[in-house]
Amino acid sequence: MSDKVPDDGVISRSSNFTCGVVEGFYGRPWTTEQRKDLFQKLKKWGMDAYVYAPKDDYKHRAYWRELYTVEEAEHLTGLITAAKENGIIFYYALSPGLDITYSSAKEVSAIKRKLDQVSQFGCAAFALLFDDIEPEMSGADKEVFQSFAHAQVSVSNEVYQHLNHPRFMVCPTEYCAARAVPNVTSSEYLNTLGSKLLPEIDIMWTGPKVVSRILTLESIEEITEVMRRPPVLWDNLHANDYDQKRVFLGPYSWRSPELIGKLRGVMTNPNCEYGPNFVGIHTLAQWSRCNVDGKRDLSLNDSVSADIKLETETEDGGTGEDIPSNLTPNMYHPRRALRNAINDWLLEFSRSKQAWGPIMKPQPVIPVPIPVPILPSINTCMTLTTTTTTAAANSSPATQTISSSSLLNPTTIPYSGSSTDASPIIPPNTTQLEALAEVCSTVPSVPENVPIMPITAPVMNSLASESKIVALPPLSTPLPLPLTVSLAGVPSVPIPLPLPLPSNNVCEPMDCNPTPNGSPAHLVKTAASSTEDIAMAENGSGSSVVVSGNGSSTAMQVDSTDDNTNFQSASNTMVVETAQDSEVVDENSSDALNQLSDKDSMTYEDISLLCDLFYLPFEHGSAGTQILHDFNWLKTHAHVVCVSHSSNGCGADVAETAMKNPEVQEWYDRAAKLDDMTKSVNQLFLKLTHSPNRELLHEIYPYIWDFRGIISVLNSFIKWLGGGKFSNMMGNFTPSSFTWFSKGWKETFMSGEHEPWVFRGGLISDLQRLLPVDSGTDLFVYKVPEVPSSKMYDIRPGNLLTDQHHIRSICQSVYSTAPCDQNLFPDLVNDSFLGFVLDVEQLVALVIEDELEVVGYAVATVDAKQFYSQMKTDFIPSMQTKYPFPDGSFTSSLDQDRIRWFHSYNVEVPEATIMSHPATITCGILPSVQDPSALKRLVVCLLAALRANGCFGVHIAIRPNDQISLELYGRLGFVDLHPGLSSSYVILGRSF
Repeated sequence: MSDKVPDDGVISRSSNFTCGVVEGFYGRPWTTEQRKDLFQKLKKWGMDAYVYAPKDDYKHRAYWRELYTVEEAEHLTGLITAAKENGIIFYYALSPGLDITYSSAKEVSAIKRKLDQVSQFGCAAFALLFDDIEPEMSGADKEVFQSFAHAQVSVSNEVYQHLNHPRFMVCPTEYCAARAVPNVTSSEYLNTLGSKLLPEIDIMWTGPKVVSRILTLESIEEITEVMRRPPVLWDNLHANDYDQKRVFLGPYSWRSPELIGKLRGVMTNPNCEYGPNFVGIHTLAQWSRCNVDGKRDLSLNDSVSADIKLETETEDGGTGEDIPSNLTPNMYHPRRALRNAINDWLLEFSRSKQAWGPIMKPQPVIPVPIPVPILPSINTCMTLTTTTTTAAANSSPATQTISSSSLLNPTTIPYSGSSTDASPIIPPNTTQLEALAEVCSTVPSVPENVPIMPITAPVMNSLASESKIVALPPLSTPLPLPLTVSLAGVPSVPIPLPLPLPSNNVCEPMDCNPTPNGSPAHLVKTAASSTEDIAMAENGSGSSVVVSGNGSSTAMQVDSTDDNTNFQSASNTMVVETAQDSEVVDENSSDALNQLSDKDSMTYEDISLLCDLFYLPFEHGSAGTQILHDFNWLKTHAHVVCVSHSSNGCGADVAETAMKNPEVQEWYDRAAKLDDMTKSVNQLFLKLTHSPNRELLHEIYPYIWDFRGIISVLNSFIKWLGGGKFSNMMGNFTPSSFTWFSKGWKETFMSGEHEPWVFRGGLISDLQRLLPVDSGTDLFVYKVPEVPSSKMYDIRPGNLLTDQHHIRSICQSVYSTAPCDQNLFPDLVNDSFLGFVLDVEQLVALVIEDELEVVGYAVATVDAKQFYSQMKTDFIPSMQTKYPFPDGSFTSSLDQDRIRWFHSYNVEVPEATIMSHPATITCGILPSVQDPSALKRLVVCLLAALRANGCFGVHIAIRPNDQISLELYGRLGFVDLHPGLSSSYVILGRSF
């Protein structure tokens, strides 16, 4: 399986070319321990540079003027020393652009003083970063400098000369072609930088876009000419700080090694999580040692050698490109590089490492159950209307004004002009990009601002401990900026829109509109003017909060209804999680892999599958694409299962003769393949949870946990379809408006003509959109377990002959909250909440089970009108006979209320509600099930099954004092359809 390039065949890089890692993402920084481990790996892989630039490490950006304390200086010195010992150039970067006054001698002195201090620690390479700031100068700067570029050039040149001409880099404000005004060649800013910045200073560049899919020789030659020097590539290909559901484990791709001779260097800005960067950095190292593109057709003219072709896709969705057999050591092919990286990564999973703190930082969401085509994310600056940060000249704090569109989740808000119709208005015969532009153009921009709540970015310190990140206590001087949001143009929705809170204000890799909400801005500047910094101040004795040291900022979207969700950047307690359910393996043992049992050991195939499921920003891996195609094919061709049943109709069992039909046989064969893939993902999930490397597990767990959940739902839905209990017209009921298979969607996703956060959520979201539940995005909002668990819950079609007693037992457990005379009324709870629903003919029933038993159920009647008719004529009279009107002798008032309800039953569901929400539902799950996603996944599968029967809405009538049901269905996105309709019942419902 291994196909490594021999050392003697490696092409040596030019001494003028540097290659390494820039820690430049938003979110929780890496720990000192992780950085030292990185230096060792960089040395081993032949790389030579590291740039310290974590956006949310508070003395790098928000509090850039503050000098390091003795303790912080010790850790930073240790890092610089460790880098030197491994032959790594340590670049210390500072980001003063949020609030610097370029014309102030005091401000420039503050930069010099800070970098002088770091220089004393042994650092000999520096960088000034002016990315992600407003390209506007203060009034004082306008009086001194001709332009914004002139101001930055002046400060950069002066600092560079003050430091006696060290290795030095600058990241410009226009750092990619998409942000060059009006374009690269005509940009006054870039031309000024190129002509005025001292020629020895390197300039960083991300390529055509913030996250560039392809880099061509022509694009690099263009920027080289403008900047009068080859750029250092700040490569965001593997950055994931803009998307909470994606981590990128694919190989370094879409860059020809022929670019190496055109660049001053390549620095990858990778995933927020440290451990999962193994593949990205390892494959970049392999790329840097090659000079020929192994993917291109060598028969083509050399003029197109750097343009890398899309991998061809087979009919079933797999990738048709194999690793060529004639590759030489100096040829780079991403699949060969991935193979080499996976073989080396295997050992990391067997090493025994502790994980500190919680798995994730909570991610606030917008749980609005209404679908919409792809729109910009609330976590990025990719807004449909301008996002600005303004500050009155004599006012403080500043006010951040965010357009209404920046609050919209890309899959939750409908837009069709001012209409609230869930379908966007898109002209026919348009490409996906044109459709997106059309959708975007309908979003209004209204100047009216509505004050919401102030937000503050977390203050984190990665230099206060070797293995942990410290969240500092709140500042004594409040600095948050009040957030005001333009909401006048937002369509009315039934659920309030929670705002993104400080816990995870994750931005795009180099966010265009930065975090003034976390910056000291002019308040700190004013304080600095009156108080001298202490060069090596001792740490204060104030309390601090220790948070996870695993580098993880991988929060899945969090269930905002969960009582334990507090949206804090860190837990107030430290969780130490060691290796469980597996042998502790010596980190330095060369025989580490062999010490694990076969059951628990990760294999090459396991990691290959993991990488395929979380591949790259503009492409899914072959296994992920195969799952997309298999599920879509099974859903599209499910009609053959229905029409092939016996004469009793679609609800009957599959006839033996039907299985002789080749089309039916093919359907079940493909369903078995999807089931096998689901089992493979489950095995991968189990092996990960048994891994001795708890740190790596904590970083990957949220992603694989979420993916295991969605593929389980898909597989469960297919199993339900296999029973054939759906309408012959299913094909008319289940198409989704915007999926991987919509016209132009896949092509646009892979084109790179957009930033990747336009398609937020990656493969997980693409799979979710295939389920015929257009308005069910809120049901995919979960809180990941704080401690990794191997507990799995699986959904399957219910069998009322064998599952009925489980369903009744669960119902009894859920609703028996008060003492009940079981001898007199043992069936009262089940009669009250299940009624005769289990006897209805047109019934959709699903159950969820763990490895031992059924733990939950979701049951729905397809025809509510017939259901209520039978309730009145048959069930209610029988209940009135079974339970005489209470005379007050019962010990439980709750039981009395339940019995009285039978005698006063007067539920009248309006005809319009039955037309729009024709199904009724009842569900429950054992209180012992702590996973909040379990019931949601069960219900979303039920809704998909109802959709296959032509139902687009479901409802339930509940007594107003039944708080258990009100809370349960409220968490499932049900709302009161008719407020004030009756004092004796409430009708909750939802559309899908």
